[in-house]
Amino acid sequence: MSCLNWAVDTLMMPGQHCSGDQYLVTPTPDGALIALVDGLGHGEEAAAAAITAISILEQNATMNVVSLIQYCHERLRSTRGVVMSLASFNRCQKLFTWIGVGNVNGIFLSNGRDSNREDLLLRGGVVGHQLPHLQAAILPLGAGDTLIFNTDGVRNNFADELPLVGSPQDLAERILMHHSTGTDEAMVVVARYKEEA
Repeated sequence: MSCLNWAVDTLMMPGQHCSGDQYLVTPTPDGALIALVDGLGHGEEAAAAAITAISILEQNATMNVVSLIQYCHERLRSTRGVVMSLASFNRCQKLFTWIGVGNVNGIFLSNGRDSNREDLLLRGGVVGHQLPHLQAAILPLGAGDTLIFNTDGVRNNFADELPLVGSPQDLAERILMHHSTGTDEAMVVVARYKEEA
């Protein structure tokens, strides 16, 4: 994907054969869509709900992030539901738009620097069962800006304890290595915006 460098790292719990933590990084005509989804609970039903959500997002990636969550909500009513955070990188307008329902944490580092940090405002709810009022946040986008999404199998204080530097792969691996709870499956997605050649 030409406008992003990105990486993902994941941790499965012993004995599990499928994960309710699923992600999507896909190009769009204007840039890219990133999603991290966590199906409620564990096991096959959680994985099925999350995989269904990812499929819906991928097939409709050109929709705005609020509409995507609303559409997922309608389509996931027969499942146990998911929590999710979405981010859209728009290289044409130089804008970054994100939104979260539930507890998939998000951090945005302007120019990749922790001193220029924004935290995603998460709204309580479950996609497929109960949606909160949805309002996306929009930020200016520039080269080096970095997004970090993590599921609840990662302690959210990693941003206070680790230097958030390095390649997306290094950063994802360090966060998971040092801050996984050890009691739940975990996933970290790191994406860094770059100016296209």
